[in-house]
Amino acid sequence: MTPDATAPAPTRRIVVLAGPGDATAIVYHYLAERFDDVVAVIEEPASRATLARRRARRLGWGTVAGQVAFVTLAMPVLRRRARGRIREILAGAALDARPVTGAHAVSSVNAAGTVALLATLTPAVVVVQGTRIIAPVVLQSLGCPVVNTHAGITPRYRGVHGGYWALAEGRPDLVGTTVHLVDAGIDTGTVLARAYFTPGPDDSIATYPYLHLACGLPALAAELARLLGDAGDAPTPASGPDDADAPGESRLRWHPTLWGYLARRWRSGVR
Repeated sequence: MTPDATAPAPTRRIVVLAGPGDATAIVYHYLAERFDDVVAVIEEPASRATLARRRARRLGWGTVAGQVAFVTLAMPVLRRRARGRIREILAGAALDARPVTGAHAVSSVNAAGTVALLATLTPAVVVVQGTRIIAPVVLQSLGCPVVNTHAGITPRYRGVHGGYWALAEGRPDLVGTTVHLVDAGIDTGTVLARAYFTPGPDDSIATYPYLHLACGLPALAAELARLLGDAGDAPTPASGPDDADAPGESRLRWHPTLWGYLARRWRSGVR
């Protein structure tokens, strides 16, 4: 039987489904330099008040107040002090943080209009970066692999600031980035690859996100090439401690509180 010459060629499009910010720009430009067809779909950020109310239902208002204080008071200072180091990381890894142009803007990854847009884009793979939690119905509608590059070693360090929490818990061997499939949980999908790094004396919670990207993006690109059929065998993930996959150690992490961050910095020097 001869192939149907009228059948459309399989898509090789990568859709970056993301929230706004430097990390999205870095991921998009990194992939666009290495793959022929990369499209960005960027959602509007959820309001801080909405996010705070949701966290408070789970953590309590006392903890959330401490987290808000850290994000609004400490992080701006840490970022200002880290500007030179961030430029150094970007230059050393040849990462591009310029704003993305030509992206599709949507109100939410879970909006009906976003589902319709993704159907018209017909992605071969969707790369998630910094979005709201994606609703199961949206994941089911995609019909292709959905991949995330997570700033932390899962399943142990789910949520945010995985590298920071590993250092805070005395596990520098678990500072790294995980490439995993996205499922209905939060950073609970099948691990495809891991990459590890060692922060330097000038690094802090303000620079760790850039180090997570610098070490994790090569692993992401390798996994995407495999999923698109450009590579034969899956790359071998960097080896890690035997308990990296221990299910009993899996926990969702959040922003530190201001007082918790200051106490850890004073007691153990974790920045």
